[in-house]
Amino acid sequence: MSALTYTDLMEADLKKLSTAADDWKLTADRLGTLKTDATSTLLQMSDKAHWAGVNAAVTKEFVRKAVKEISDLYREAASIAAVLEDAQTELTHIQKQARELTAEARKGNPDRQGEPDPGLLVVDGPNGTVKVMEPICEAEGTSQRTKDLVQWYADTLTGLVAHASEVDAAVTRALKKSHGGDPHNAGHATYTSLDEDQLPRATRLASLGDDANDVQRAELRRLWTSLSPQARAELWSNHKDDLLAAGLLSPTVKQIAPDRGSGPYGVEKPGAEERRTREKMNLIAEAADWKGDSDAARHMAHYLGNSGTDMELPVDKMMSDVPDFRDHIEDSIREHQDDWREQALEEFRKNGGRPVSIPVETANRDFSFQKDVNNNWFYAVGSTRSNVTGVITVVPDANGEPKVGLDYQANAWDRYNWDESKGVTINAPVMGDMSIPDGQMARLHTTGIAREFDMAGSSSSKHYDLGGSSSNHGPLPEPDQPGREGGRTDPGREQQEAR
Repeated sequence: MSALTYTDLMEADLKKLSTAADDWKLTADRLGTLKTDATSTLLQMSDKAHWAGVNAAVTKEFVRKAVKEISDLYREAASIAAVLEDAQTELTHIQKQARELTAEARKGNPDRQGEPDPGLLVVDGPNGTVKVMEPICEAEGTSQRTKDLVQWYADTLTGLVAHASEVDAAVTRALKKSHGGDPHNAGHATYTSLDEDQLPRATRLASLGDDANDVQRAELRRLWTSLSPQARAELWSNHKDDLLAAGLLSPTVKQIAPDRGSGPYGVEKPGAEERRTREKMNLIAEAADWKGDSDAARHMAHYLGNSGTDMELPVDKMMSDVPDFRDHIEDSIREHQDDWREQALEEFRKNGGRPVSIPVETANRDFSFQKDVNNNWFYAVGSTRSNVTGVITVVPDANGEPKVGLDYQANAWDRYNWDESKGVTINAPVMGDMSIPDGQMARLHTTGIAREFDMAGSSSSKHYDLGGSSSNHGPLPEPDQPGREGGRTDPGREQQEAR
């Protein structure tokens, strides 16, 4: 159970935490001055004193213990100040995100072209979760886009509450270890930041790699954002493959349907026309497969399979098949790489020329496949949303000069649906043109004999050298070539449902 609630996060007065951190820093500074004075004057004078006897022995031992106690108090105060300062920075950032997302969800997008996004209610859910809902139930039902928005806001805000709770728990552990539980004995564990608590936890989770479950992956991603740039560099250097396997580069931007889609599923009874359309669609899928449009055929067959389960998009194949889509992805990197590089170099300089890593992510950008360019992906996806996620790392070369690199992946997602304006025509061998008019495809979903589904995928990760003393603008790595052709004679091809 989460130690914090959504309301706790939204209403917490973090200025008090900032004041406490400042007070402890002032205490540490004064104890540091006292420690220096005691060590350089009192202790030295005691040790150099030319006197002996019982009083001398007792006094010298007392001075040594007093100086040690002052030093222990200084370390304890400095540790507490560092932990509280880190906590205040982290929690302020998390709270700001939660407040901004809440305001965004409540406002909606009334000016959105086509169909406005409604304002949403955001309230506490059970056990530290956040519940998001429509304030008014519309007669035509909740659109898929709105359902996706509701889920995304709920998941993201719940993640922020969990993150705040994890930071709070880390601070509690660090303060207890710094204090040691004995008010008469200072000087125990010391912290320069929360990294000392969070990095070991992140390392354990990263070591799970692909075996990490969804909860562990989510915590690992949160810890990754909390770590300092230098701690991230250490984790990335030692566990890069494990982090990639655990999905560290999964996109955080909204992955939502672009429109209402066909409408509610299974709200009408299918008639003879819908059943004929379904059989005709099966023939069209077969014809597309024979033509080599295997992805279009696979997605259409999955739609007709009526399960509604998610499907994975082969993003490397999409970029290889459609150079314009590859250019679209690369353009988003080119637009940001100089800013990313400078941001990472700034952290490198702050860290005294030691390795640093920072996470980067582009905003969502839409891309539409063209029928006259690639028939396969036009019918398989149509338009997709996409972005790039990655990690910028700066390490010193043999001369201490920075070397900057980007590890990244491309991400794409869409919802397979057929709205009232969509039809399909395909030229099949022997049979000639086969067509289904606008609107008939969508009715298969509303009558419950086919079902829309979400599609998402990521490319393989690539490394790109961003340069040393100057920026590199050379060619980006090519996408992985598809490992198989995907045709119906390929025994390794994923088999479609209901085929």
